[in-house]
Amino acid sequence: MALYPKLILDALAQVRYPGTGKNLIEMGMIEDDMKIEGETVSFSIIFDKPNDPFIKSVVKAAEATIEAFVGEPVQIKGNITVKAKQAPKPEPEKHLSAVKNIIAISSGKGGVGKSTVSANLAVALARAGYKVGLLDADVYGPSVPKMFGVEDARPYLENIDGRDLIIPAEKYGVKMLSVGFFVSPESATVWRGSMAGNALKQLIGDAHWGELDYFLIDLPPGTSDIHLTVMQTLGITGAIVVSTPQEVALADAKKGIDMFRNEKVNVPILGLVENMAWFTPAELPQNKYYIFGKDGVKNLAEKMEVPLLAQIPIVQSICEGGDKGTPVALNPESLTGMAFDELAARVAEQTEIRNLTQPATEKIKMKQKK
Repeated sequence: MALYPKLILDALAQVRYPGTGKNLIEMGMIEDDMKIEGETVSFSIIFDKPNDPFIKSVVKAAEATIEAFVGEPVQIKGNITVKAKQAPKPEPEKHLSAVKNIIAISSGKGGVGKSTVSANLAVALARAGYKVGLLDADVYGPSVPKMFGVEDARPYLENIDGRDLIIPAEKYGVKMLSVGFFVSPESATVWRGSMAGNALKQLIGDAHWGELDYFLIDLPPGTSDIHLTVMQTLGITGAIVVSTPQEVALADAKKGIDMFRNEKVNVPILGLVENMAWFTPAELPQNKYYIFGKDGVKNLAEKMEVPLLAQIPIVQSICEGGDKGTPVALNPESLTGMAFDELAARVAEQTEIRNLTQPATEKIKMKQKK
């Protein structure tokens, strides 16, 4: 009798697995790797566990049944391979599943006002009626606690659905967390990249952020492994790059844009923000003095084919507001307050364009009219 796969499978259909009483074919225990060469048959039997107590008895039963079923000499002993099912890989934990938009705010170099923009954008969005979270990811130079006047805040743990989660501080309608809440403000944070990355993962995944319309991440300046940690941990909606119009800052801003556009990161650029675009004295609100150059970021945005989201002037009140913990975006009647309202509207517009959130611009415009 010629040997063929169906004949062997018919024989294996007579072999029952002791644990269930079902035959090996019913249970899908025969792998699709059978080989028949003359009188030699080889195949694999798959068990749930590598230490299954019935492995030996099932293999012997398969050998005996095939020999009896075929009725002719057949080489089967020693040709049955035992395999264990591979445990399914756990799906990566979904962080911030209740957040609609996650926006990374970056700068190529320090000192361009990235954190000031982050704080005031968060306040402007919150004033417009949105649920907003702000993560201070600048591990080595956290400034969000100071800018919101919450340096003494100490976020606590609360058991929620069986997990001990960090409860973010909240002020001006913005939920916030920062490494600055957990370290001494007088001491330098001397951490290796892995420690900083793990700290950020905790502030993201082990915190009770709840439902948010916008989750803003104030990244450290430059391009570092912290940026990669954030990008790999979260599904970023888009990035905002902040720069001054100065040529030195623009050179670094280009690197920041290139990082997000790198195929390994691949995060869309929502737009650029030109901070310190010009100086306007309080006593001469109509005057503009271009201390760091004129329209540098505007020109870069055109060159890189990305939107210019806002041009924020240098006004003394911005510095004072940051030092006092009262962001200027709280005052919608001020020149800078209006600039940050416009920035919030443009950010909402860009997320709309990518169909990632419900229409948002009208809500902000209505708030501004009030």
